[in-house]
Amino acid sequence: MKKYPSPCFILEETRLRKNLEIIQRVQKESGAQIILAFKGFAMWSAFPIVREYVHGATASSLSEARLCYEEMGVEAHTYSVAYLPREFNRILAISSHITFNSLTQWKRYSKKVLSFVEKVSPGIRVNPGWSPVKTDLYNPASSGSRLGEPVENFKGQLPEGIEGLHFHVLCESTSYDLETTLEHFERQFGPFLPKLKWVNFGGGHLMTREGYDVDHLIRVLKAFKARHPHLHVILEPGSAFAWDTGFLTATVLDIVKNKGVKTAILDVSFTAHMPDTLEMPYRPRVRGAHEDATQGKYRYRLGGVSCLSGDFMEAYGFDQPLKVGQQLIFEDMIHYTMVKTTTFNGVTHPGIAILRPDGSLDMIRKFGYQDYKRRLS
Repeated sequence: MKKYPSPCFILEETRLRKNLEIIQRVQKESGAQIILAFKGFAMWSAFPIVREYVHGATASSLSEARLCYEEMGVEAHTYSVAYLPREFNRILAISSHITFNSLTQWKRYSKKVLSFVEKVSPGIRVNPGWSPVKTDLYNPASSGSRLGEPVENFKGQLPEGIEGLHFHVLCESTSYDLETTLEHFERQFGPFLPKLKWVNFGGGHLMTREGYDVDHLIRVLKAFKARHPHLHVILEPGSAFAWDTGFLTATVLDIVKNKGVKTAILDVSFTAHMPDTLEMPYRPRVRGAHEDATQGKYRYRLGGVSCLSGDFMEAYGFDQPLKVGQQLIFEDMIHYTMVKTTTFNGVTHPGIAILRPDGSLDMIRKFGYQDYKRRLS
């Protein structure tokens, strides 16, 4: 196995382009617009590649909106749970669409939006009250959710000036989940649709995962367009863009033995560099290792380098014993993982690189003490 810099997030350009080709096909055949959600993938050094296939991105803050405007070269489709008054004018100036999480937020900012010289299209996030997501941490339609307005709060009337509705209830979901969501959405909010210009189906459309029924997705989108031909349909996945497009390298620093348990201590941290593995939680794939530890001759927990007691993954199986200095590869670590890292404990933040189609490695950035220090005071 080729040895790479460690620790380092490495994006594989060939895999990214493969995903983008699928996304481009869905756009072309369905008539819907697909834009990049920065909350899932914000590696702006790869934006020149992304721009070859899609035109647009969604932001959830002033920083993301600026990144969209400055690095994607387009105005953002902006949505925020609540806008900060001191930032709103700047967000308005670099957004093409602006979606409000609540009717009260719309009421607070509506005059400013409608009087803005450069026209921005306003929308409201709605909550159809159904989601296939079983983990509450990731379920926007859980009971009492703060995300989006349920239909009863509209009291049968669409606020004057609103041009679009936005829902987001999916997470790494299928086209069949979207089809069910649309049944709930149209049943509840159908009377508003003739008055609108656009609808945004949010993210969670994992169209680049192996086994995803892309043809069915296209049929679902085309059928919706046929029912509502005046509406511009928008999807904004994050994971689908960067799904399985790269990996995180790690190196074994030590092997600790305690009451029959062997732990390989790595130069990465699950809590700082792969937080979803603890929060969601999910078990990352390790190249050449067995997720079921009973299938390998040698068993090791994989331990992070931070001082958090729970900074580890339960044992994997290996066919050969691990050694200090050996490199491990954590697969599929580009979407969501990179945007959620921290410098907790001052541990070394992984570098960022792009593996080009010719096999060369383009080292984009390395991190050091100043990056850690600037986050503090």
